[in-house]
Amino acid sequence: MKSIAEMSMEELAAYVCSKLGEKGIDTVLSGGSCVQIYSRGKYTSDDIDLIDRFNGGHTLIKKVMLDMGFTEHNRYFVHDETEWFIEFPRGPLGVGDAPVDTIATLEEETGILKLLTATDCIKDRLAAYYHWDDPQSLEQAVWVAEQNSYDLTSIEQWSKKENMMEKFNDFKQRLAS
Repeated sequence: MKSIAEMSMEELAAYVCSKLGEKGIDTVLSGGSCVQIYSRGKYTSDDIDLIDRFNGGHTLIKKVMLDMGFTEHNRYFVHDETEWFIEFPRGPLGVGDAPVDTIATLEEETGILKLLTATDCIKDRLAAYYHWDDPQSLEQAVWVAEQNSYDLTSIEQWSKKENMMEKFNDFKQRLAS
């Protein structure tokens, strides 16, 4: 087994996800680190966002993280051997107002990483663009779409429910150019 110092972001996320899973805590990678994976590194993140799918409790997460050598700093967990810090945003796991039904997995030497699908990663980025007018999030959604298979119909239906068809059309235009 690699040391934490030797782990890539994906390997560290898989390691933490698997260790938490051993204790019955089901976490899923989302946010910028998901974009980093799906954009093949075009975007890079310095934090790892793991959503506790069933809000199993911060107390147990904290115990597992401390047992792995992490320390809690504000709302993050940090480790002396890595530059990445880990955050556990509150669940439930969703994109905009929609729950996430399908979870992707990546098998790493350090464990199994559960993460948003490419389609849900795009929705996650578009939600930031739709609701906070964040143009960088639109750019990230395009990068993920350019590198992966995804379900445009699902994204369009979700965008309709979010009342964001005008901004969805911005996304489609960016894909076409």
